[in-house]
Amino acid sequence: MKFINICLLAALVTGAAACGDDKFDLQPTPPVENDTPDNPETPGDGATSRNEQYRPQIHFTPAKNWINDPNGMVYVDGVYHLYYQYNPQGNSWGNMSWGHATSTDLVHWTEQGVAMVRNEWGDIFSGSAIVDKDNVAGFGKNAILAFYTASGEHQQQCLAYSTDGGATYTQYEGNPVIPNSVLGDFRDPKVVWHKESNKWIMALALGWSHQIEFWGSTDLKNWSRLSTFTTTNDRCNIGQWECPDLIRLPYKDGEKWVLIVSNNPGGPVGGSGTEYFIGDFDGESFTAMDLDYPLWLDYGADNYAGVTWSNMPDSRAVMIGWMNNWNYSGDVPCNPWRSAMTLPRELTLQEVNGSPLLATTVVKEMEAIAGEWNVSNDGIGDAWEARFNIDLTTNSVFRLENSYGQYMEVEVNAAARKLIVKRTSTTGETRFNNMFSLPSISSPFNCDDKEMELHVFVDRSSVEIMNATGTMCLTNLVFPRESYNRISGVEDVSYRKLSSIW
Repeated sequence: MKFINICLLAALVTGAAACGDDKFDLQPTPPVENDTPDNPETPGDGATSRNEQYRPQIHFTPAKNWINDPNGMVYVDGVYHLYYQYNPQGNSWGNMSWGHATSTDLVHWTEQGVAMVRNEWGDIFSGSAIVDKDNVAGFGKNAILAFYTASGEHQQQCLAYSTDGGATYTQYEGNPVIPNSVLGDFRDPKVVWHKESNKWIMALALGWSHQIEFWGSTDLKNWSRLSTFTTTNDRCNIGQWECPDLIRLPYKDGEKWVLIVSNNPGGPVGGSGTEYFIGDFDGESFTAMDLDYPLWLDYGADNYAGVTWSNMPDSRAVMIGWMNNWNYSGDVPCNPWRSAMTLPRELTLQEVNGSPLLATTVVKEMEAIAGEWNVSNDGIGDAWEARFNIDLTTNSVFRLENSYGQYMEVEVNAAARKLIVKRTSTTGETRFNNMFSLPSISSPFNCDDKEMELHVFVDRSSVEIMNATGTMCLTNLVFPRESYNRISGVEDVSYRKLSSIW
């Protein structure tokens, strides 16, 4: 591991926390609230209006309590399962369990009962789920198998299985399937199938050592270590590595593998961020292409720990992320819930300037809640989408504004070829944490053209800006007095209302 300047690291770590916070991490643990419900495995009242001031209207949030990383995402019999790190007992990090929500369209979500709570091995940290179509593990044909990190005295990998469509899980009696009594950071298993080697592959993150380990299995119970991926690029290694994902995507006339790694506190603007490597995976090891790393999935401050759904129709790669940042996650002014997920994104590989980039576009299913395009912003409400073109050859500024005079300013810097979002006190409430105000959140254009079409998705407490191809993305939380309801500084803006998913 490369030496990291201790002063820089201390500054970056302040106020941050990890994908799987525990005593092995260098971040402070937020206080645990104790508003324990009568049944701690039951989420908040599903009948809530979900209409609080900052409550997102087109993003998933729980009725109450804290959430962070999406976990165990799997598609089964027409249902998308979204599990996530959840505190059944309060609105701060703690008591880590797997909350659960389901959807038939990736847009409207129904909160279900808590799927897994702390057991003899420890808290239920992040992980993944697959469908055992051939019953290789012996729990039944088409059983859902969930792999997760049990965080107790040590971080170990455990297995649970569901035979009722993902509603409840039974712990495998042979847990842990990968024991550990040595490593401090050893977590967040992502399991994928590798057809060429005819085996299952598990990717595991080793935190501050900036490594991803690959393990292999033919029966999903017995695992062997295969290889370790790391990089000597110091810019990729500022924070700890967590929440890996390994996906195969078409590219040109062939395909490439993408290794996604969440990095905290080494994100593009400090705190949390998601980087990726493009290359090849041969069933044993991952080899990265020689590209200009780090490459960021999203250059905004608030898209972290994202992973893809398994067992997707047509081999689609669809991801959702945690829309927050460990720098201030425990302080954002949200009650009785804290944190939301991003809009679901489809992942593809696109060529820009002769090299591949991982592109993210909002899933086509969002059309189900979208109104007609209109040149007027009348009646667009709290959640909406806008589209317009920007000239990349000249400097300019545009603003997202509301009727209270609050605004988010966005600068087009032609010389630097960057889009720069300014999140300051003009955007709304920022005083809850001194790391929230960020005067420059920038992304390269990642575009070969002289003009770029932008799509802006606005909700009560978030703005997601991306270009039409998805090669540039900026996701940021904001807390204005009311949703922004117009855009100034550009011509020919089209708006459309996005109906509430609640």
